[in-house]
Amino acid sequence: MLGPLPPHRVLPFSFSSPLRTTWEDAECPKTAASFPSGGNQDLHLQNATSSLRVFLLHIGMRATSPNSAPTSCWPSSRRATGARARRPWWTPSIRSACCSTAPGPAASSATILFAFLVYSGILAILIICRLVMKIGPVRNWVYKKLNPRETDRLINSELGSPGTADAISSDPSPRLWCATSRQRLRSLDTFRGLSLIIMVFVNYGGGKYWFFKHESWNGLTVADLVFPWFVFIMGTSVALSLSSMLRWGSSKQKVLGKILWRSFLLILLGVIVVNPNYCLGALSWENLRIPGVLQRLGLTYLVVAALELLFTRAGADSGTLEMSCPALQDVLPFWPQWIFILTLEVIWLCLTFLLPVPGCPRGYLGPGGIGDFGNYPNCTGGAAGYIDRLVLGEKHIYQHPSCNVLYQTTVPYDPEGILGTINTILMAFLGLQAGKIILSYKDQHKQIMSRFFIWSVVMGVISAILTKCSKEEGFIPINKNLWSTSYVTTMSCFAFILLLLMYYLVDVKRLWSGTPFFYPGMNSILVYIGHEVFENYFPFKWKMQDSQSHAEHLTQNLTATTLWVIISYILYKKKIFWKI
Repeated sequence: MLGPLPPHRVLPFSFSSPLRTTWEDAECPKTAASFPSGGNQDLHLQNATSSLRVFLLHIGMRATSPNSAPTSCWPSSRRATGARARRPWWTPSIRSACCSTAPGPAASSATILFAFLVYSGILAILIICRLVMKIGPVRNWVYKKLNPRETDRLINSELGSPGTADAISSDPSPRLWCATSRQRLRSLDTFRGLSLIIMVFVNYGGGKYWFFKHESWNGLTVADLVFPWFVFIMGTSVALSLSSMLRWGSSKQKVLGKILWRSFLLILLGVIVVNPNYCLGALSWENLRIPGVLQRLGLTYLVVAALELLFTRAGADSGTLEMSCPALQDVLPFWPQWIFILTLEVIWLCLTFLLPVPGCPRGYLGPGGIGDFGNYPNCTGGAAGYIDRLVLGEKHIYQHPSCNVLYQTTVPYDPEGILGTINTILMAFLGLQAGKIILSYKDQHKQIMSRFFIWSVVMGVISAILTKCSKEEGFIPINKNLWSTSYVTTMSCFAFILLLLMYYLVDVKRLWSGTPFFYPGMNSILVYIGHEVFENYFPFKWKMQDSQSHAEHLTQNLTATTLWVIISYILYKKKIFWKI
């Protein structure tokens, strides 16, 4: 295990076959690293400082021949964090090199632990208070203290004060301790709220930890989990809401109108949110970004909701197949929908692997730039990037993709582009399938949970086949920027398991009320747009004393995220919900 690497120091290293890296705290000598030969080499880095980032983006190379021009050596990954990191190198004629580390925020794994303990303590206090409030005398005493007017009215009623009994019986105000006769599935709102809160935390910076940032290209981090989960639960909600509207007598024409209007509003709000101009002057139509998160949600909702509306029969979800094939009553009656979705997936595969892209190999899935030895610098995203640049124009898509820093890309790429929307629809449709399971096996908890588990296993097996259980060597790597098929199946695998756990804990056993995630889940659009609009305003952001401190970043980001949870709780108590 190598010792901690000091920041801002030039660190020489050398290796031979087998490649072994050694570090010294010294100036870089004339020959800092020896390469056995030209061609491809593997460099293994290992260090003991868990939060140190080793940046090898700009490495000055010294050629052995005095007539050779300086050359750069490019890695495919930027982190060596407490574990072995494998980096391909391109060294056509290089015999020596030196590199230096660029410091990120100071190492502080203890900061995350401290934050976890603080929030765990708060949660423990809330749980204890909830248990204490179940004690009758304590509950009544608190109720009297919090509601003195209601207490006086109850006393007057018991003493026979005229008119008060009628006032009490007709009082429309909600009772603090009365349970409603019918409750919606809290697990769905809890699932949505969890996805949303992680999304807010990540968007605010995630404490500047690398695992709370989006992966540069292939692979997964925590930040890559939340958007597909949000899409998944949106599909689940579509199944339940459309079934409810049709069951209560709404015509399909009226429901279709609501679907079109909601999709339009989501797309419009998305364009407004991703094109802020308060610091850049008047908005330029020439640089207007068209794709975005809400825009993709709007298009996905339009397709999935319209598809469900078109093929759903009110009050006959399982039709005549319920008796002949009850085990598949959540699938077989909806075979036209599956044909449509599979057709979309075939279109995605054909465009991705067969569409000729100028200057790029057919079926290219790489990041372009200096990736793949710099052979395809203008091929970022392959067919997906090409379609966006061709249809929307380079100035109307995202200019700073997550692969830009590591791979030094020169062309824009939008992770919410046109082609990826197809697989977002697939993700929402799998969420729709979860909703069909809930509807087809209503109140049959074992049936619902067993099917969630089966779907999770199926999606996991498909992911294992597509990726060959590897990050880079699979048929279709897991890639959030591309929204690859394996990314969707992997996220669906996790989503079904997570929904199963929440359904069991929240709705079946009622061991957990869903707090605190339930509240932002009930006001998801307001929280998402609000956190985007007020991102740079106090108290969500302030000037830090040490920009290299994980503790300060984490404190600021957790404070901002917690404030949105509190805001959503207050709005819930006041029964204020922003629905589109």
